[in-house]
This record gives sequence, structure tokens and C-alpha cells, in this order.
Amino acid sequence: MTPNQQIWVQARDRLVAAVTGIGFSAELAELMARQLGSPKAIDRMTSYVYQARPRTEEMLVDEMLAICAEIETWREKKESQEAQAQYNARLYYKKWEPAEEE
Repeated sequence: MTPNQQIWVQARDRLVAAVTGIGFSAELAELMARQLGSPKAIDRMTSYVYQARPRTEEMLVDEMLAICAEIETWREKKESQEAQAQYNARLYYKKWEPAEEE
């Protein structure tokens, strides 16, 4: 197992412990961990479970979906920034290229 896989497994295990600690199934926690994907997102979910102590599965799933939506929004923002940077670079370097004369 690679170090990154170990980090992911540890984050998943922390989430499973938190979710089962408030009375929900370990299977739900494992499904949420898979959906969240990254150890950082899983740790955010674990923090939510410890702090909010949700009473229903719907509250857990709603928070998981909110975290996923925030991550997707962040990814789209980064893609947009990268595209804008490439566009600006093209404009900048085109401005300084010598004009072609026929």
C-alpha cells in the first residue's frame, strides 16, 4: 500500500469511527468516504460529524453533498483561472510580436 493510500484509509477509518459513534452504520460512512474522495474532504466531513452531531442520515448526506459541491466549484474556478492566464499570455505575447509586412 502506498503512503497516499494509507492516508486515505486512515481518514476513512476516522470518518467511520465518528459516524458509528453517533449511531449510524459503518457502510454509510464508507460510502460517504468513497464519494468525497480525498482525505482532506473526508477530514472535513469527520469534523462536521464531531461538531454538529447530526441526528439523521439526511443531515449527514446533505453535508457530504455540500462538501462535494464546494470542491467542484473550487475545481471549476481553478480551471477558469488557468484558461484566463493562458488567454492573457497569448494576448500579451501577441502584442509584442513584430508585425508581419507583405
